Amino acid sequence: MKFAEKLTALRKSKELTQEQLAEKLNVSRQSVSKWENGQVIPEAEKLIELSRAFDVTLDYLLMPSEIDELSVKTDILEQQQRQLLEREQKRARIFKKILYSAAVYLFFFAACFAEHYFYFSFGWEL
Repeated sequence: MKFAEKLTALRKSKELTQEQLAEKLNVSRQSVSKWENGQVIPEAEKLIELSRAFDVTLDYLLMPSEIDELSVKTDILEQQQRQLLEREQKRARIFKKILYSAAVYLFFFAACFAEHYFYFSFGWEL
């Protein structure tokens, strides 16, 4: 994996846009775009900032490696798995709330029905 591919993968794994990364590094979005397209490699100062921003070593950023590519893809997949799990948990909470609301609603109407049944069955007056 080349520098440009690593940078793109790291940025996407952090769910940052090119604009957001550019703001973080005090550069233009066009600079980030050129880095990711492989047209230009950032200066040393920006490389250091990138390594800090993504919590990786300079070796990782600059040295090509198949293992690095797999680890980045694994990190991305793990993040996507966490997001799916969070969405599923949120759906489960919403479903429980709906069921609870329906149960309360049904209990209320059962109570009303029972009240009217006993009232009219025995001719009680209020």
